[in-house]
Amino acid sequence: MYLLGISAFYHDSAAVVIKNGEIVAAAHEERFTRKKQDPGFPHQAVEFCLRECGKTIDELQAVVFYDKPFLKFERLLETYYGFAPKGLSSFIASMPLWMKEKLFLKKLILDELESVQPYDRKKIKLLFPEHHLSHAASAFYPSNMQEAAILTIDGVGEWCTASISKGVENNITILKELHFPHSVGLLYSAFTYYLGFRVNSGEYKLMGLAPYGNPNSLRIDRYRNIIRAELVDIKDDGSIWLNQKYFNYAVGLRMVNDARWEQLFELKKREPEEELTQPYCDLALAIQQVTEEIVLKMAAHAKELTGSENLCLAGGVALNCVANGKILQQGLFKNIFIQPAAGDAGGALGAALSAWHLHGGNPRVYKTAPDLMQGAFLGPRFHDIEIEAMANKYDAPFTSFEDADSLCNAVAKLMSEGNVIGWFQGKTEWGPRALGNRSIIADPRNSDMQKRLNQKIKYRESFRPFAPAVCDDDVQQYFDLKQPSPYMLLVGEVKKELRHELPANYHDLPLREKLYFLRSTLPAITHLDFSARIQTVSKSANPRFYKLIKAFKEITGVGVVVNTSFNVRGEPIVNSPDDAYRCFINTEMDILVIGNHLFEKSKQPKRKFENVYSTVLD
Repeated sequence: MYLLGISAFYHDSAAVVIKNGEIVAAAHEERFTRKKQDPGFPHQAVEFCLRECGKTIDELQAVVFYDKPFLKFERLLETYYGFAPKGLSSFIASMPLWMKEKLFLKKLILDELESVQPYDRKKIKLLFPEHHLSHAASAFYPSNMQEAAILTIDGVGEWCTASISKGVENNITILKELHFPHSVGLLYSAFTYYLGFRVNSGEYKLMGLAPYGNPNSLRIDRYRNIIRAELVDIKDDGSIWLNQKYFNYAVGLRMVNDARWEQLFELKKREPEEELTQPYCDLALAIQQVTEEIVLKMAAHAKELTGSENLCLAGGVALNCVANGKILQQGLFKNIFIQPAAGDAGGALGAALSAWHLHGGNPRVYKTAPDLMQGAFLGPRFHDIEIEAMANKYDAPFTSFEDADSLCNAVAKLMSEGNVIGWFQGKTEWGPRALGNRSIIADPRNSDMQKRLNQKIKYRESFRPFAPAVCDDDVQQYFDLKQPSPYMLLVGEVKKELRHELPANYHDLPLREKLYFLRSTLPAITHLDFSARIQTVSKSANPRFYKLIKAFKEITGVGVVVNTSFNVRGEPIVNSPDDAYRCFINTEMDILVIGNHLFEKSKQPKRKFENVYSTVLD
């Protein structure tokens, strides 16, 4: 039986089809529309999923939406009532949308599905699990674990902002919840906003900025103390109470009360694109440390409530790979699984799985593979005829290779010579990370590579770090990591023997001097604190990417490559050969590889593509 899961109308809309509890296809709508974090109904993602399973809407057992809109509306009304007369302008602004669309979400979904393909409305079944149950299901059911503690943390669903559950076989029991307006995700997003980044997309920038804080500075202690004393009361079980005097998200149009925060921290709110000075870096480190403290307490309480040796994580805060790494280091759990699409897009998967197992009472599916996510390669793939059609469209010359061995050897050599490669293979990844199918890859030994990738390829802030991809059987040569990290959601440290000694005054240096100091023999992937957001690549999950990294090791002696997503700032990860070629031409990438076809920049027609897509700098 087939079920269609959908997340939509907030951000990161997506669609998933499962068959008897196994994932057939999953895709983000943004990859098709080229609108980053597209919140609209996922028409093209639904069309793709139906094509992949070969079914029509009439043949689906049910369509499952990832949350309960009436509970959200209840929370909205109760919040405005509780804070009245504050928030009148926000209330007036939000009500027309709710009254016109969101209160009639069932009809809206049925109408939108009809625009995908005609179907019999009388036969369709619509289901609406709660938001955090969808998150919990998205992590537990694909984990391959028979039982586990489940921790979900995000901004807010209906009322719930974090939950602890116990999963056993096909059942999930919610044990404890934290409710709005008290939210770890919204606390972190408030600092994202205050430090000049975009809420719901800039949180990972805040995480990347944190290591630029000076850990020896008294300012860090002062900021942490202010956060704990004035903004958030942290309980022993990880639950929190946020002082709404300083926040504006409940009834306003901004995250915080700017004037009160400026008085509190004696630091002006940073505007987007404004210079990042040391106090902003220190504030980023302070809130990252406080967030880690909260998450660790929640994880410890989940262990206490469930007694499990396994942990499953989902929700937007589960994308904070630094906090995840701290949970791993703590050693509370033997096994940790993090849903690769931990944010709202993943809710589409969890919604479908919760309907199958909880509503339908169907048994779990288990595999010999580490998990059921198929390496997160669940989106569209393209064949030679489509790749060559794109090349003909743009009069783009290319070289073809007969097999993967010769291709990987040639690309590894080009990479070792300093070339930046656009690497496009197989199915598009599910989740926000490129995992070797829609990636930009490069040599991590190159001391100028981080600067070049940020400024000439990605067109983004210079402080942003890059991730290493390493074969799972080589990871211990380069990193201290206790378990595999196939979805780039765990942070580990670069081995001490690969590090360079830091000068005594290192943390007092200006930001740019710290940024370009050679910290290890792998400078392009070593962050300021010697950490790295690691992707472990297995031969079974991605044989071609595994083969490429091994070929690079044969040539250089180093079995690590830089892996960053194949896109530029403000655009989604490329989805099609056309997307890939346009991005390749518009940046200073040297080589593009699509399937077995290799395009050299120096041989391409001179052109520049206009940005025809609606993008927002994130």
